[in-house]
Amino acid sequence: MFFQIIRNDFLRNKLISVTTMLFITAATMLVSIVAILTVNLVGSIDTLTKQAKIPDFLQMHNGDIDKERLQSFAIEHKNVKDFQVLDFLNITGSKIQLGENSLIDNIQDNGFSTQSPNFDYLLDLDGQPIDPAVGELYVPIGYMKEGIAQVGDQAKIAGKEFQIAGFLRDAQMNSPLASSKRFLVHEQDYQELASEGTLEYLIEFQLKDSSKTNQFETAYADAGLEANGPTLTGGLFKVINGLSDGIMIAMILLIGFLIVMIAFMCIRFTLLTKIEEDYREIGTMKAIGLRLADIKKIYLAKYAVIALVGCLIGLILSFIFSHPLLENIRLYIGESDYASWSILLAVFGSGFVFLLVIGYIHFLLRRFRKISAASAIRTGSPEEKTARRNYFFLSKNRLLPTNVFMGIKDVFSRKKLYVTMFIVLLLSCFIMIVPWNTHQTVSSPSFTKYLGFGDMDLMISMYQSDEPLKSEQQVVNYLNEDSSINKFVQIISKSFKAKTEDGLEEKIVIELGDHAAFPIEYNTGKAPEQPNEIALSSMNAAAFEKQVGDTIEIITDNGTKNFVVSGIYSNILNGGKTAKANFSDETAPTMWLNYYIKLSDTSQIAAIAEEMSQALPFVKVTDANNHKQQVFGTTMASIKTVAKVALIVALFITGLVSILFMKLLVAKDKPAIAMLKAIGFTNQDLANQYAVRGIFILIIGVAGGSILASTLGESITGMAISFFGVDSLTFSSHPLIYLGFPVLMLFVTLLATKLGTNQAGKITIAENIKE
Repeated sequence: MFFQIIRNDFLRNKLISVTTMLFITAATMLVSIVAILTVNLVGSIDTLTKQAKIPDFLQMHNGDIDKERLQSFAIEHKNVKDFQVLDFLNITGSKIQLGENSLIDNIQDNGFSTQSPNFDYLLDLDGQPIDPAVGELYVPIGYMKEGIAQVGDQAKIAGKEFQIAGFLRDAQMNSPLASSKRFLVHEQDYQELASEGTLEYLIEFQLKDSSKTNQFETAYADAGLEANGPTLTGGLFKVINGLSDGIMIAMILLIGFLIVMIAFMCIRFTLLTKIEEDYREIGTMKAIGLRLADIKKIYLAKYAVIALVGCLIGLILSFIFSHPLLENIRLYIGESDYASWSILLAVFGSGFVFLLVIGYIHFLLRRFRKISAASAIRTGSPEEKTARRNYFFLSKNRLLPTNVFMGIKDVFSRKKLYVTMFIVLLLSCFIMIVPWNTHQTVSSPSFTKYLGFGDMDLMISMYQSDEPLKSEQQVVNYLNEDSSINKFVQIISKSFKAKTEDGLEEKIVIELGDHAAFPIEYNTGKAPEQPNEIALSSMNAAAFEKQVGDTIEIITDNGTKNFVVSGIYSNILNGGKTAKANFSDETAPTMWLNYYIKLSDTSQIAAIAEEMSQALPFVKVTDANNHKQQVFGTTMASIKTVAKVALIVALFITGLVSILFMKLLVAKDKPAIAMLKAIGFTNQDLANQYAVRGIFILIIGVAGGSILASTLGESITGMAISFFGVDSLTFSSHPLIYLGFPVLMLFVTLLATKLGTNQAGKITIAENIKE
């Protein structure tokens, strides 16, 4: 019996049934895709970490090194499981030719290494440590993705020829967010290249207890060991490897959650409309003694079939569409050992959506208890509640055309009826705007303020050298004499120790200089202006448990000194742990030195950068905007893909729901439409009135969605991007987002309203007034 009822009902209400099924399918597909991507991403990172045996603590060092002293430290420290020092031969991009492509414009620190002896292996695409032969070159996987190199290509490194034998995965420097890339060559080839580059050391430790990495870092700093370079940890490597895909997954999850909500709104609307249509039949069934549970089963069975079919289709589609989305994870990070778990979790997610839908329908069907058998049989429809006081009288209208007035009046008179469409349009607008605002923000030049430095054009970086004062003076003289430079400032990064709340001493890197010259955005507070003030990155503020106005003890050459925290800022470089101050200190070790530069003519950035590189060969010149493009290019591409899909999905939802809503509205309003026809309104008048209703709801929905996207959407995106070390994100939007997208929605809504109300003209006066 149930099958016959379901079949007949489905045939009578094909559009409603198919629409409901589509939303359940989309919701299930997105939930399952998120499950598949999340499990594979986590599993791939875990697998890569195990295969490569990443270090728990890495200290990059540029300069002289005492390996015996490091070895002694490793032996004496109880938490050290293994220790090694690797060479990283940094060769400028102008000396690297891969096939037909030169890396002259590449901003990465491209270094050459041999295979690690103990851990931190460079892996092939099958996850095995690579053992290169003489003359073979293994290239970072990112250069394959960018189409710069192919297997079999000839490569020329500083005049020496190689053949590209394959590509490598590097658990440390794989991610586009990592500023360095490692090439792998044979020991013999490495020795021949040794004189062509700048040698940097990777001092690596594996710990017995990786949860005590912070204590180990402090002990390393206390020992006064080599530390002329960034410090990185195993946890940070995992975060960096998963960040780009993690943001994409977070956005899909957000869109999936909103589509689940929209699906529930549509189910609620269609089910309540169906109950109204069947009001007399429900009353009759109650009158002849049919149990309430049996009546519910009739409706529950239909939606159970729709939900089951929708969930199964969504599950199948998730397996199909997850494959292209997994390609980036598989390419950069490799296969996951937990792939089978992702299938199980996707099935579980689909089952969860199914149970959620059934539970929600069961909840809605409680309305049957309120239906009186006698009233239902007598009236055939529930008593419609309208506003007790009517402030809208056509006779008093002097401002609006009659059809516009009638359309708006209906919306205000039956507000509850239009709530569903309003919420759907609001959520569609939200889905449309948030991903595009995120892409616009990350793509905008002002995003550099979240990198921990202000709005600059170029940055010169200089590590320790044999004659630092002479090199500094040479740089300053060059910058003073170059007429193309508008202004510049010197920032020195030095390593100090700061006391924690527990009284322990931890290493802290402080950037000393004039921070007002290139101001950044502070989450709270302001830049340090006085010698006793300091600004902390958000990660350091959390680590030292400090807020603006608190004091922090810093050990300087004048002993322990209290500094007032003047501001907290976001920073995604150097592991996110930095601080800014403007006091002088002559004894603390200098880690690196930067010059922030603003040019008079920004159109000449590339040429000026090249001139500087040639004139000052001992420094690294970075184009700030180009640096951002190369570091965040993959992330921006992922966000843009999600934004495009979100735009299409939102427009599809807007059109589908508008058609559905208008058809149900026309069916519900048959007597009212017949009455309006009887008193002289034409079919065109009726079409205009329905168009006004749709546009009016659209305007309110778009306004609400825009406000929600700018507030809640900005907060949600800020939470997702906080893994970068960016705590306070402000959207940088574009006028087309807030003007162009509503126009698209308006066009879709008008078209859908036209299609959804085309049956209004066929309603006959006699039949419907008689009813």
